[in-house]
Amino acid sequence: MSGLLSYKNYNGTVEYSKEDKCLYGKVLGVKSLLSYEGQSVQELEENFEHSIDEYLQECMERGVEPEQAYKGTFNVRISPELHRSIAMYAIEHEKTLNALVEEAIRNMRCGLA
Repeated sequence: MSGLLSYKNYNGTVEYSKEDKCLYGKVLGVKSLLSYEGQSVQELEENFEHSIDEYLQECMERGVEPEQAYKGTFNVRISPELHRSIAMYAIEHEKTLNALVEEAIRNMRCGLA
């Protein structure tokens, strides 16, 4: 079970404010602050989708490319020894380091979509 909302390749959180007695959240993985709230799960989901649609419409009207939450690139910091070791392993197996890391992640996903 996931505590995230998904719509048009964007993901958002689901939070509860005890003080305000409402659900709220924000879109993850983008620099722009896209937030939403609702009194019910259905209203929260509708407002989440509305905030995405509104953001995409605004980007189109301004002629700018919408931010993509996940571009397929990320940096990983590891020890120099491990870096050297996996680089040599990749060379020995005629693979790029990127291909080796992607393969390792695919193999350990354990059912993640």
